[in-house]
Amino acid sequence: MKYKSLAVIALTLLADSAIAQHKNIYHKGWVDFNKNGKMDVFEDSSKPIDARVKDLLSQMNLEEKTCQTATLYGYGRVLKDEMPTPEWKTKIWKDGIANIDEELNSLPYNKKAVTEYSFPSSKHANAINTVQKWFVEETRLGIPVDFSNEGIHGLCHDRATPFPAPVNIGSTWNKKLVYQAGSIVGREARALGYTNVYAPILDVARDPRWGRVVECYSEDPFLIAEMGKQMTLGIQDQGAAATLKHYAVYSVPKGGRDGQARTDPHVAPREMHEMFLYPFRRVIQEAKPMGIMSSYNDWNGEPVTGSYYFLTELLRKQFGFDGYVVSDSEAVEFLSGKHHVAGDYKEAVRQSIQAGLNVRTHFTMPENFILPLRELVKEGSISMKTLDERVGDVLRVKFRLGLFDDPYVKDPATTDKKVHTKADEELAVQLNRESMVLLKNEKNLLPLDINKYKNILVTGPLATEIDYTTSRYGPSNNPIISILDGIKAFVGNNAKVNYSKGCEVIDAKWPESEIIPTELTTEEQAQIDKAVADAKVSDIVIAVVGETDNQVGESKSRTGLNLPGRQLLLLQALYATGKPIVMVMVNGRPLTINWENRYLPAILQAGFPGPSAGKVVAETLFGENNPGGKLTMTYPKSIGQIELNFPFKPGSQAGQGKNDDPNGNGKTRVLGALYPFGYGLSYTTFEFSNLQISKTEIHQQADIQISVHVKNTGTRKGDEVVQLYLKDLVSSVTTYESVLRGFDRVSLAPGETKTLKFVLHPDDLALLDKNMNWTVEPGKFQVMIGNSSEDIKLKKEFTVIN
Repeated sequence: MKYKSLAVIALTLLADSAIAQHKNIYHKGWVDFNKNGKMDVFEDSSKPIDARVKDLLSQMNLEEKTCQTATLYGYGRVLKDEMPTPEWKTKIWKDGIANIDEELNSLPYNKKAVTEYSFPSSKHANAINTVQKWFVEETRLGIPVDFSNEGIHGLCHDRATPFPAPVNIGSTWNKKLVYQAGSIVGREARALGYTNVYAPILDVARDPRWGRVVECYSEDPFLIAEMGKQMTLGIQDQGAAATLKHYAVYSVPKGGRDGQARTDPHVAPREMHEMFLYPFRRVIQEAKPMGIMSSYNDWNGEPVTGSYYFLTELLRKQFGFDGYVVSDSEAVEFLSGKHHVAGDYKEAVRQSIQAGLNVRTHFTMPENFILPLRELVKEGSISMKTLDERVGDVLRVKFRLGLFDDPYVKDPATTDKKVHTKADEELAVQLNRESMVLLKNEKNLLPLDINKYKNILVTGPLATEIDYTTSRYGPSNNPIISILDGIKAFVGNNAKVNYSKGCEVIDAKWPESEIIPTELTTEEQAQIDKAVADAKVSDIVIAVVGETDNQVGESKSRTGLNLPGRQLLLLQALYATGKPIVMVMVNGRPLTINWENRYLPAILQAGFPGPSAGKVVAETLFGENNPGGKLTMTYPKSIGQIELNFPFKPGSQAGQGKNDDPNGNGKTRVLGALYPFGYGLSYTTFEFSNLQISKTEIHQQADIQISVHVKNTGTRKGDEVVQLYLKDLVSSVTTYESVLRGFDRVSLAPGETKTLKFVLHPDDLALLDKNMNWTVEPGKFQVMIGNSSEDIKLKKEFTVIN
């Protein structure tokens, strides 16, 4: 017999008591939120949403309106109580609140947020219902709360389905899989009681020194737009809101610096629209997200969160966004505290509201924003019309989410069957598999033959490290398989697996040791010597090296991009033994692995996979998983080359030899990428043929169809990512050398051929002309098909006519 815990009994009694007290507000088909005994327009689901918003606004007082402009951070962040208490009637949220963020999710990085209500999932659903009931039943108008949560690689909740980091998700180049992942996030959110997911991140990662590269899909705006669109559709098709972040021009602070230095992006206006705003425009127009998070950086001297141009002119009038804008934490405060465009915080509040901000979010009490806002309205510094517009946007989203029709999680008892199911876990593992990128495979060393290698040494500080598999912005408390354990489990009794750490991830003087070399300590030398001795009696060495989440992530920019600490010295010492070495790289950003690429025979980029890391890496090393992922960022050879990206303007990444420059000699600079955008090898080979274009001439507003054959010419089943690039041969303004405008990941058996089809729309051909208007210009375009931005296999031209 199962017994309920005292907490569950108390929770049930509280909910039952609330229902008994206010049972008269619940009617068949509607809820009497304002408790006046009749169905008002805003309570009538048959009425248009705009009419419902207008009716509700007409009944709200200043206190209630201003409470819909702020976030209450959940338990352990700002909220001190797990469940409603009598004191809540004295708190500012007695008049409601816009949203509650990360409520009862047991965030592992904050011990104060650990709660018994996060798991099992049904318990959390009941808890959220209890909190929601308080707002519905104990506030005058009963306006429901929008429960928000992070979700960039799985919902940020205790034991939700974990996905790899976004940098890995991008590396799959698999739109269908990303949509399915988004669907899982959205379904789990609604099942647990969350109604708004802060995902996806649409930042364009152009500088690999920047810490949050790991949380971005790519350096390329088209790839980001395609992946972001699918993630957004997946989340919202499950009835949750998707909130895109970070709008805008957030990802390129000066020098790639992070933390408090996230400011002053050196981006020209045309570049901003073509590069950094492109994914937001596309996803807003094609997936209709309900949320946008405004960033706390400036652009061209104008802080985004205080900018009418960004939050209203561009976002709403040009892009057509119709949801609500929530600020990134401290974005409002920065207007006065960092950017100094406001003399004090109250003026910062005024500027943000006037600009178009709907909801302020920060790790402080919501009254810090609400009270100065009330003063501003009373003084006439902010009009009631403006406040109504901002609040109306928030209410509109709540109506779209169905919160005014059914504010509670339906059937909480069934939630356990809807969160992190067996099928969900299988999809998560597949997402990890497809994110593996093979960078080098000299003489087909990989996949490894267990029958050939009976003594395997696994070494390197990342072999047993697991922290990178779990992020502040994703699920927690799931079982994790280290790469060492994954290899041991896969090999079983077929071979002997030894382990020697070799070195730490960083040395005691890091990061200073990147600019001032230091001698190895006695302990460091002993660690390397032990690994070398073990390598000498092994048949093969698997070296697991790279970064952890202590070197890459939010507020963790780097000065260098080499393997940190003594890891290169370890690899060089292992190489000197003459044993074959497979390098497995755990990394959240491109690294300058020049020596490693030249001398080591095989390199597998694992990136930042999820908790199934060890299982997936082992499957890939031994051939059960054929790697088919592709790089979404260019690997530079040196930080001195930054920015080195795709796409790029003609000549901007050219060489310095006589062929490039009559005055050049090419002897002053390292040139070219270590690995180009779109690059990735496989255990099989592919052939492209029969590129066909539907027409050689099209009108400016016409589509054009393109098809190509791809064949697996090897002996193993494998995946290829067919990439379509477009080149505008002559244009009125400088355009990129070429741009990605299509891709498809296809799985092929040995000898199998498939025909892939692409459609280019006018938007794919458009440029910003001299007057900054999007237009398709007449002229010749070249279609290029390849399996990286540099390895182009087929080309054909077509002409656009008036």
